[in-house]
Amino acid sequence: MIASVTGVILSGGRGQRMGGADKGLQPFRGRSMIEWVLDRIEPQVDEVLISANQNLDQYLAFGHPVLHDQIPGFAGPLAGLHAALNKASSELVVTVPCDSPFLPRDLVTRLADKLQHAQVAVARTGDQSHPVFCLCRASVAEHLAAFLAEGGRKVDAWYASLQTIEVDFDDQPEGFRNINTLEELQAMDRGRGA
Repeated sequence: MIASVTGVILSGGRGQRMGGADKGLQPFRGRSMIEWVLDRIEPQVDEVLISANQNLDQYLAFGHPVLHDQIPGFAGPLAGLHAALNKASSELVVTVPCDSPFLPRDLVTRLADKLQHAQVAVARTGDQSHPVFCLCRASVAEHLAAFLAEGGRKVDAWYASLQTIEVDFDDQPEGFRNINTLEELQAMDRGRGA
């Protein structure tokens, strides 16, 4: 039995590659992208938090607490994790992006199985790590706050300062496909690419 897990959906970006659109709220195959992500992550966790910095009322409509970054200036996924770690009621926190509608249904179990003595477990396919698909111990909150206070923003640089393990998901490479542009969204919405 794994410890309790809080799931955090990272929806706090500016959507620059999507023309400034809020990616999580973009329609995809008849629903918003975040609804696809919620369907995948909700059964895997004990609670869900949504990290968002705009359209907060729309995100609240999905029935979960919505957190905004405490670090100003759209500081990236670590700022979303930072806010979540301060709110999460679980021993473990998993992050997933709002633009990966096919994330693995066994993501949390597989990351937790490998976490053991590490502080962070990160998904990997082939030789590519997927740093926003991570499971971390809530006890890293102070370490992350210090990293951010010193100006750190790069996820990989923060992981390098922790005991981090990568977890192989080579059997599910499509689970980590994210949709970054309106062109990708339209292509996948028509059934191409997934």
